[in-house]
Amino acid sequence: MSAVTAPAAPAAPAARADARITLRGHLRHTGALVRRNLLWIRQDPESMADALLMPVVFTLLFVFVFGGSIGQALGGGQDQYVQYVIPGMIAMMSMTLCQGVGTGFCQDFDSGVMDRFRSLPIGRGSVLFAKIFVELLRMLFATAVLMVVAVAVGFEITDWPGLLATVALSTAFASSIMWVFLTLGVVMKSAQSVQAMGFLVLFPLQFGSSIFAPTTSMPGWLEAFTDYNPLSTLADAARGLMVGGPVAQDLWVTLGWSVAITAVMAPVAIHKFRTKS
Repeated sequence: MSAVTAPAAPAAPAARADARITLRGHLRHTGALVRRNLLWIRQDPESMADALLMPVVFTLLFVFVFGGSIGQALGGGQDQYVQYVIPGMIAMMSMTLCQGVGTGFCQDFDSGVMDRFRSLPIGRGSVLFAKIFVELLRMLFATAVLMVVAVAVGFEITDWPGLLATVALSTAFASSIMWVFLTLGVVMKSAQSVQAMGFLVLFPLQFGSSIFAPTTSMPGWLEAFTDYNPLSTLADAARGLMVGGPVAQDLWVTLGWSVAITAVMAPVAIHKFRTKS
């Protein structure tokens, strides 16, 4: 009888294996994988280039190219625009760096690292949680760089608790968006595809929002889109927390988006990871 290729292992054994691992075991596995990812970054420091350069380039670009004209529209000048755009830039960082978790996840599949992880007696969710944790550290690093550049171009930090609350809110929102990109990293066939899809998602959300300019001068249809854009509510909440203004509604809407996206996409990402052949 000729040999036949064994079928792919069903998802049920993986689920049962996860069920046998205690919470302490999941935490231990996640910690080990976080250490592995951090060691990889140390060996490849160029992987931090986007987190280092993106805040610098975007801040200088928008402040010195668009700051004068948009600042006048805000009733001031470049200094006024700096106070407006920096909180929005924190919101942008939470979204832009998220696609890195998807491309890195896809590259791990291509290199065979994920096959090794899936052959080990570790919780499948631990692999995803470790990825998210390390990417959040990268985002916090980028935010710190952003604030250093912001102070250098004239931003005044008048409310430190508000700044910390903004970073916490951006972190919560970023963690929810990362589940979307983890799903893309599993289902897309290449890192380039993940980047292309990420660009198609990020570009309209970022520029069709209140991050870089007020939405009142936009066409009616685009202004209506910004009202439902979670990046607008995140940016507006950040401004309220950091420089003053209404906070409550935008804060709760952003948290609602974060919870809803996580509740929908986290199970999808974990299921796709478990069942990927």
